[in-house]
Amino acid sequence: MNPRRKKRLLAVIAIIFGVGSAIGLMLYALQENINLFYTPTELIDGKGENKEKPFIGQKLRIGGMVVPGSVVRDESSLDVSFKLMDTGPMVTIRYEGILPDLFREGQGIVAQGTLVEPDVIEAFEVLAKHDEEYMPPEVAEALKGIKHEKPKYNLNNEN
Repeated sequence: MNPRRKKRLLAVIAIIFGVGSAIGLMLYALQENINLFYTPTELIDGKGENKEKPFIGQKLRIGGMVVPGSVVRDESSLDVSFKLMDTGPMVTIRYEGILPDLFREGQGIVAQGTLVEPDVIEAFEVLAKHDEEYMPPEVAEALKGIKHEKPKYNLNNEN
């Protein structure tokens, strides 16, 4: 191989390696900012065919219905705690701040936050649906094909 071709080949290899390294570093950096959507059932039982569960400290979004009678407000601060469910287990959401005007028991919501225990999320944002017909696309997809029955829950017995 003549020296000119050798230089070109080395330059092409260096460019490919550099671009590949840059893409790899970007994907690694963005990994922490990806918020995956879960329902309470997926959070507890696992998501997908492999039943993958999120790890403690992971940022995520969760959607479901606020369990009637589960909203607990702290009298001295803006701390609120409530339970969220879909068709299965319940998940506790803790939030510090002012809840949306449309937030109420039995209402569908989406919360963004960090998983602090296997069934507890520390939320930094709570969104309530704006009318009876609206449902976030992820929640609608997760609930497709599920026979809807009135949920059976007991607030005295945690699960």
